Amino acid sequence: MKNSTSILMLLLLSVLFFWGCEQELLINESGNLVPKTVDEDPSLPSIRVNGAQFHSEAIGNPTDPMIVVLHGGPGADYRHLLNCKELADNGYYVVFYDQRGAGLSQRFPYSFYTMQVLYDDLRAIIANYRHSPTQQIFLLGHSWGAMLATAYINQYPSEIAGAIIAEPGGLKWDDVEDYLSRSRDFRLFSEGLNDAVFMEQFITGRQNDHAIVDYKYELWAAADEQEDSPTGNEGRLPYWRSGAATSMAYMDLAEKQKPDWTTNLSQYQTKVLFIYSENNKAYGLAHAQKVSSAYPNVELFETLGAGHDMLSFPTGWNNTYPTMLTYLNSLK
Repeated sequence: MKNSTSILMLLLLSVLFFWGCEQELLINESGNLVPKTVDEDPSLPSIRVNGAQFHSEAIGNPTDPMIVVLHGGPGADYRHLLNCKELADNGYYVVFYDQRGAGLSQRFPYSFYTMQVLYDDLRAIIANYRHSPTQQIFLLGHSWGAMLATAYINQYPSEIAGAIIAEPGGLKWDDVEDYLSRSRDFRLFSEGLNDAVFMEQFITGRQNDHAIVDYKYELWAAADEQEDSPTGNEGRLPYWRSGAATSMAYMDLAEKQKPDWTTNLSQYQTKVLFIYSENNKAYGLAHAQKVSSAYPNVELFETLGAGHDMLSFPTGWNNTYPTMLTYLNSLK
């Protein structure tokens, strides 16, 4: 009898506890499903330029040559490129930022994103951190970030002292589509694809319900890191938060406009370091040669023992960093 009474009292207390909760956790409320952005969490490092608040930080001596690191996606963040901090130990001022609407940077409506906004943001980031007009500016872009770096150089070829371009899908839209057709060739019942579509049964969100669609986007991104993915990655990338609206906006924009970011590259005579990886079977030497040929002066480098995310994991980073440093030092 005593045991029955104790169990009944425990159940009653449990019910009262849940009834007594003052606030229900809402799935689209800031911080519940995905981390807060910089405009929601003032403790995060940030700067405000070009009408937006960016998650951003800079490492090293501000008077050294500046390297602006451009992450992939569109819609990823710079967490997976933090190995690049090592460049600060070798005489470079390294600037990181999550692109507008990506990572922990401020969110905007889908209709807000254009390539010119990206150019203006990057220009404003450079101006914010630049110590003097004569300070050299280098771009280091990976994947989508390498495409953005090229697009910026194509737009403003006289502003950049050098660039490291790591495995962009393409610099013309036809080449991007060609690469995507191979890199996203998942088996119908693969684990990666199952993970990506599973939550569609339970969570729905409108285009600008950023927390919900960012969470769902992360499930799709995880499919690239499964063992059956041809991109050859060593594991899942570290990240803070994905940006679904910006990713969808730029993919839709590209499909409509069919961009060509090589139209002015003939004006850029500075040598570019173009990196591709051994284990990304969707890329390979032939695609690397085709894409990199848009640059008049290019050094082609294969990262051995790594896949697409060659700058994020130990093997790829250790096999690539010495070549990156040699290249940068040659342009000082």
